[in-house]
Amino acid sequence: MSDERLVGIVLVSHSAEVAASVAALAQGLAGGGPVVPVAPAGGTEGGGLGTSAELIAAAAASVDRGAGVAVLTDLGSAVLTVKALLAEGDELPEQTRLVDAPFVEGAVAAVVTAATGADLAAVESAAAEAYTYRKV
Repeated sequence: MSDERLVGIVLVSHSAEVAASVAALAQGLAGGGPVVPVAPAGGTEGGGLGTSAELIAAAAASVDRGAGVAVLTDLGSAVLTVKALLAEGDELPEQTRLVDAPFVEGAVAAVVTAATGADLAAVESAAAEAYTYRKV
């Protein structure tokens, strides 16, 4: 694995399976090149539906390579949990950002962009831009 400083990505879902699947999809679509550190943080510690501050914090720590961490969420309370962690100030790595982006398309855009060595602002921008993707 490259020791290049890449932006890490955390995918927070109410479901462990959804978070893991979106992480695998995004990494698979990123193609060759550096492997972007991506961690799913889905469900609760007990395996149920919900969100866990502890799982999110652990996932963020696991992907931190010193270039920042982009956190994408699926639904409302996941957003609130991440916001609470950010407000605490010491639970997440420095330069962790909650990214306002669609979960699946934003995750793919974030991982593909991070794989180019882009900085956190560019990764956030690419993920947010996914809101403009048209399907019809």
